[in-house]
Amino acid sequence: MSGHLYIVGTPIGNLEDITLRALRILKEVDLIACEDTRQTSKLLGHYKIQVPLVSYHEFNERVRSIELIKKLKMGRNIALVSDAGMPGISDPGFQIISSAIKENIPVIPIPGPSAILTALVISGLPTHRFAFEGFLPEKSVARKKHLLLLKDEPRTLIFFESARRLKQSLQDIFEILGNRSIAIAHELTKKFESVDRGSLKEILNRFEGMTIKGEFVLSLSGKTSTENFGDLSIHEHIAQVMIMMGISRLEAIKLVADLRGLSKREVYRHVQND
Repeated sequence: MSGHLYIVGTPIGNLEDITLRALRILKEVDLIACEDTRQTSKLLGHYKIQVPLVSYHEFNERVRSIELIKKLKMGRNIALVSDAGMPGISDPGFQIISSAIKENIPVIPIPGPSAILTALVISGLPTHRFAFEGFLPEKSVARKKHLLLLKDEPRTLIFFESARRLKQSLQDIFEILGNRSIAIAHELTKKFESVDRGSLKEILNRFEGMTIKGEFVLSLSGKTSTENFGDLSIHEHIAQVMIMMGISRLEAIKLVADLRGLSKREVYRHVQND
């Protein structure tokens, strides 16, 4: 019988943010495939876990996947981890996971911390619908082209960004998408964790002249669709949708919420106040 491939979530900063199940799996597997053996060694050393490590990163992912699949077929259990968070999310992982699935090797997720969700829930922006876009392109021209494709996206947008490119990326976002609300999470779960919230213009002014260091997750408000509905109030919009589509009030509330990029709770509140 083949072994199991465990996809293990690890802390994004604070080493205490790891589940009991993750610790047990890391102790029990035969091998741990990790993005950076030095980084993972710090985590394993903290919890006194002694399991062989093998590197699995973007430069050896294809070749290493073949090697690891062979070991899994021989019955060895392997845990895949990244430097932080869930493997495969802006980190290596897709290659071996897809290969294991094709070979009918059990792939077991061990949930853990996610910088995306951590940043989103503390952003103060709508959380019921969102889109993760990873890192924006490095060069400004390519970055602006990508942002243009997101101009009409109503969902909250999540980006990763480096300290080196943060200011220029914010400037490009401002130029292409306008002065939207944004929350910039810095060094999540670490000693100097912080969150800057406000409009893009406010944040750009706040960061002017500052030396930027660390890792960042950007949560950006999506396009609001209110302007597409003329002078219709939310109450009138619901009534219009009910008549036009022949649906119930409850269904209309949900649809209007989606169209306007609001939560159902927000729409209910507007209706009650009308």
